[in-house]
Amino acid sequence: MSSILRIRWTIAPKTAPRPHINCNRCGGVKAYHSSGKFRVNANGKRIDAWLIYRCVDCDNSWNFGIVERCNRRDIKPALLQALESNDPALARRHAFDAVALRSRIGRVEEFPKAAVHKEVLGDRPENTTGLELKLGLKMPTALRLDRLLASELGISRSRLQAWDEKRLLVVGPDGAKSLRKPARAETTIRIDLFGEPDRDGIIAAAGG
Repeated sequence: MSSILRIRWTIAPKTAPRPHINCNRCGGVKAYHSSGKFRVNANGKRIDAWLIYRCVDCDNSWNFGIVERCNRRDIKPALLQALESNDPALARRHAFDAVALRSRIGRVEEFPKAAVHKEVLGDRPENTTGLELKLGLKMPTALRLDRLLASELGISRSRLQAWDEKRLLVVGPDGAKSLRKPARAETTIRIDLFGEPDRDGIIAAAGG
């Protein structure tokens, strides 16, 4: 019988990235945050839609293009309805798209704090000696994998490094180099805890 406890961690970043934009009201570069609202403009059969951002200091607006000069018939009705109704899920998805923001604005501030939902997959073995953690992401996160593991398992990052050197820690598919990079979806972390004196505490922390 397997002695590995399998758990899925679903990571949800808490704060959306903030572009830094030259604010013509403040007279300098300021952080902007998503308002959660869209602006939709129809010019004949052409549709434009933007996610509205606001300066954190003066509330000046900046529009982040979502749909540009698109023929109405090429837009799915459900998407158009979501834009026109300020659908929160759609606004959140675009607000957390740091890659798209960075393609428009050179400087984007990202925040590493995230909430982690933990779900044990199957039954817990009677004598658990190892963990297999599967990561899922609701949105991209700037949180480094080693910081995530250390925080959620209640251990130090130096201990993670020691496990890696002893081959007690295996990260797939990209190996230990992933530890120093932001956590990514579909990453699998396997940890051999046999002989660890605080094994039960680490297992309990892993399962939430």
